[in-house]
Amino acid sequence: MNTQQQVGKNPNLARRALTIYRCWRGLSEAKKATEVSRLVDFAFSQTIAPIQIRSELMELGRVIAAAKPVRALEIGTARGGTLFVLCRLAASSATVISLDLPHGAYGGGYSPLRIPLYKRFTSPGQSLHLIRANSHDVDTLQRVRTILGSEPLDYLFIDADHTYEGVKRDFQMYSPLVRKGGTVAFHDIGQGQAGGEVPRFWSEIKDQYLSREIIDSKEGYGIGVLQI
Repeated sequence: MNTQQQVGKNPNLARRALTIYRCWRGLSEAKKATEVSRLVDFAFSQTIAPIQIRSELMELGRVIAAAKPVRALEIGTARGGTLFVLCRLAASSATVISLDLPHGAYGGGYSPLRIPLYKRFTSPGQSLHLIRANSHDVDTLQRVRTILGSEPLDYLFIDADHTYEGVKRDFQMYSPLVRKGGTVAFHDIGQGQAGGEVPRFWSEIKDQYLSREIIDSKEGYGIGVLQI
């Protein structure tokens, strides 16, 4: 049974497909925006709504806009909101890579129905690679290396496995791909929030680099930013 037949036989799947289609239609106007605030507002108003605090994502958006990464990797995409913001603020010729684990414990992965929507996030000069696999597998790391060739990453966003060993492994495997002066960001560094054991790992490494914390004083999932 193909995807179209599955949608026709499943009312819930049909509704999900409709919301994705509406977002797909709305992207035409949203992609014309260059202001961080407008891009973040669009993301939160759609089925791609990120699992983020708006003010924190707004500030991270400003970091991305200032850096204009040419090569970027996001580990943990889920609904796609942060990937949309990244694509729109990266360089016009950027290579953007998304790693996401189907049925993963954190974020739950995303349906294949969303793939055409996510591919529409980019501008004509950009390339987007959607890898649905375990970021901890050596084969996955090799797939990322193959896409990058001999070029380093400018930006890495880690928002996947929130166990201590999981986030540590993502950092140890993928941060060596980031160029000197590049950026590594972590989601959920805030103590006592949805961060799992990310705060523990963040507290161990933040003083080893030039770092900053973006934490909303009221809710505060928290985003940590390192300059490598």
